[in-house]
Amino acid sequence: MPRHENVSMSVIRRLPRYYRFLYHLRQEGVTRISSTELSAKLGLTASQIRQDLNCFGGFGQQGYGYMVSQLCDEIGKIIGLANGYRAILLGAGNLGRAIAMHLSFESEGFRLIGAFDNAPDKIGVPLGKLVVEDVANLENFCKTNKPVMAVLCVPRGSVENLADELYSYGIRNFWNFSHYDITLKYPDTLVENVHLNDSLMTLCYRISHTP
Repeated sequence: MPRHENVSMSVIRRLPRYYRFLYHLRQEGVTRISSTELSAKLGLTASQIRQDLNCFGGFGQQGYGYMVSQLCDEIGKIIGLANGYRAILLGAGNLGRAIAMHLSFESEGFRLIGAFDNAPDKIGVPLGKLVVEDVANLENFCKTNKPVMAVLCVPRGSVENLADELYSYGIRNFWNFSHYDITLKYPDTLVENVHLNDSLMTLCYRISHTP
């Protein structure tokens, strides 16, 4: 798969939405759709959709539209959903357990291979197909299994030292639910920060300022 170095993050962040929508269309038996029809359903302009997809090559035909199954597969390849990147989860509390149990990592491009915590009441507890391990075993696990991504569901006070440790083990990719900016210390990392509180406050603002 060729790299697309100049594609903007705004385009990249729309790809999962395109993929999810096309996937459901395929499940419903829809075989073909135009950019105009897509725009009406996604709340984007047809021109925006065409521009986004043209960043990765031409997938549609003028006057014919897009083949739903083909475009869904192509976007899945662009995202890298079949790569199965090895991932580990740090923090098996309520949030960590919910993520591990209810998110399908395999269909999103990752394979969850380990879960860790330092609380005695969580260590040894089953977590889906995994068993929560003692974080003291993290170094040996990483050396043996070489995960490339870590999901961080630990308190802010713990995440800096944990990020240092994970970085020293070669992990450069993080899905970060902790309110700590890893990239300030490690600018060569790839981090997706998930701030649930920010999202909830944004909704609060929108409700407060809607007539």
